[in-house]
Amino acid sequence: MHTYIGVDIGTTSTKTLLYDDNVNIMASTTDFYPLLNNLPDMAEERPDEIFNAVLSGIKTVLNEGKVDSKGVAAVSFSVQQHSLMAVDGDGNPLTNLLTWADNRSEKIVSNLKRDNPALAKELYTRTGVPTHPMAPIFKLKWLKEASPEIFKAAKYWVGIKEYILFRLFGEWISDYSVSSSTGFLNLKNLDWDPIALNWVGITKEQLPRLTSSTDSITGLKPQFASELGLDSQTPFVLGASDGALSNVGVGAITDDTLAVSIGTSAAIRSIVDHPLIDEKGRVYCYPLIPNKKWIIGGPINNGGVIFRWLRDRIFDDLKEKNLDIDLYDYLTGLADDVPAGANGLIFLPYLEGERAPIWDANARGSFFGLNESHSRKEMTRAVLEGIIYNIYSVMLSMREVTGNIDNIMATGGFARSELWCQMMADIFEANVKVPEAFESGTLAAVILAKISLGEAEDLSEVKKHIGAVKTYAPNPDSFPRYRELMDIFISVTRNLSDDFQSISDYQRKYQNL
Repeated sequence: MHTYIGVDIGTTSTKTLLYDDNVNIMASTTDFYPLLNNLPDMAEERPDEIFNAVLSGIKTVLNEGKVDSKGVAAVSFSVQQHSLMAVDGDGNPLTNLLTWADNRSEKIVSNLKRDNPALAKELYTRTGVPTHPMAPIFKLKWLKEASPEIFKAAKYWVGIKEYILFRLFGEWISDYSVSSSTGFLNLKNLDWDPIALNWVGITKEQLPRLTSSTDSITGLKPQFASELGLDSQTPFVLGASDGALSNVGVGAITDDTLAVSIGTSAAIRSIVDHPLIDEKGRVYCYPLIPNKKWIIGGPINNGGVIFRWLRDRIFDDLKEKNLDIDLYDYLTGLADDVPAGANGLIFLPYLEGERAPIWDANARGSFFGLNESHSRKEMTRAVLEGIIYNIYSVMLSMREVTGNIDNIMATGGFARSELWCQMMADIFEANVKVPEAFESGTLAAVILAKISLGEAEDLSEVKKHIGAVKTYAPNPDSFPRYRELMDIFISVTRNLSDDFQSISDYQRKYQNL
């Protein structure tokens, strides 16, 4: 029996799943690692901790699945986007891994937008990556200025998957999907862009070799073949970014279907047949399978992390009460007792700055409309609705670029909550469908592996494996309330844009005193 291993390398954990030949889950495990954020705007990880998590995950699922490791047909990857690290000529890390959440290049971005908006727009139109500190191109520019000795010593600039594959195979290689999120890949010719390279001051030889998401690499180093119990010729399929594969894994593979995922962060995306660029620079566009499928959408910093903040900061007293219920379930129960619109309370969910649609690393959160009648119940409802409002505002931007989108597929941890799914259906005024298969990233990675091995023709193979789909129908009674509040939400966000800069500068100045 052939088996497949899907590895989903996320921001704070790596999920590894073992699948049988019919793409049924046989074993799964999750390995966690810390996000280092002890400095303002810093969000780093130790690359070797992630590498060890990948090794541990593969070994664990093979052991728990009780299968012959020699029967593994392929290992395939889903991976976080926008990561960056410097390595020397031997592949040794010179920095930690800077994640998408690292905002220390904020001044680089702000100065570029202010001093040379034409270049900022040109870089976006050439690469499809919005001008924001998440992108490695701006992180690298910041590192050049902040740590010139590291910049000079670096032989290569890579992301986490490239580092892992080098450790395993001794080759610097990257797929177009992940490479496109760096800000260095030209959308038209799918090669490293000379204008982007020149602006930062690196050469294409310092970046990995480019290849497709369905290509594979073999020749696993003997020590790792022995440690993992895999044949050295087991194909490791490059796979793609976690965002793109989240779409594939829920079957959202045509341009009339939108995929929304909310985990720690959130995203809204659609797959199209050709690259699309937003004249206002609000959404990204990356290749998934070159010359066949492209992903267009918007990533959002503030997803489930806001719900966790609500639990830990606003309801911190609940931990001492030892409730006989999960605290998240308790909070959603409170929110469910409040009518749609939270009795006129709006929450701007920008605790982590924001990417799409406002692309402002200085954005900050706030409650708007708070009065003495509001309690923590209304605050809870407003927080949950605010996350969905922000996702909806990204959809409005996407609609201008792609046209109307009829179908919405939801995935991520939030999709397990009936309240959140119903909120989304009501705010979007559309049916929201939730597939049974929650592990969409690894499922999609395995589909890419099957395409690579010639066992599947195209991405439509995934529809055989996503399982049952639950549909949440919108409640028309909620439409008028949410329409009015959405207008206010967008207006308040726009009007606070200048103040976001002022308050974030103040926080950076005083928070460590």
